[in-house]
Amino acid sequence: MLRELLAGRVGTYDVCDASPYLKNAARFHGEPTEDRCPICRSENLIHVHYIYGDELKQSAGQARTRAELSVLAMTLREFQVFVVEVCLGCDWNHLVEQFLLGRDGLAGGTEDGAEQDAMGGTAASGAGSAIRRRREAQR
Repeated sequence: MLRELLAGRVGTYDVCDASPYLKNAARFHGEPTEDRCPICRSENLIHVHYIYGDELKQSAGQARTRAELSVLAMTLREFQVFVVEVCLGCDWNHLVEQFLLGRDGLAGGTEDGAEQDAMGGTAASGAGSAIRRRREAQR
């Protein structure tokens, strides 16, 4: 998306279009980062974590903090997390990551024997390891 913007094939208004709901989610549930916005370069980005899954029922689609994700990961079998970066200064927003969490990810061991954290990944490698384990289990 950034390449398209820099090449002039996409306008700033096309990529800086965060909805009021997304901006409110960033304000109240977002996790500040040290990364500067790639568009305006004046604000730090905020990560918003949206959750989806059958067990969530009415809570599906809500924004949650990382602390809440840890609790949900211990109580629910499986749910999907989508991480969106948001700039409150210029309204830039972009999906940066998606992964699975839940108790089902805690059932298997890890290849390197590292201790697992509450969010289904290893203490060393976090959610990326949980995704790899899930993909290997599906093969």
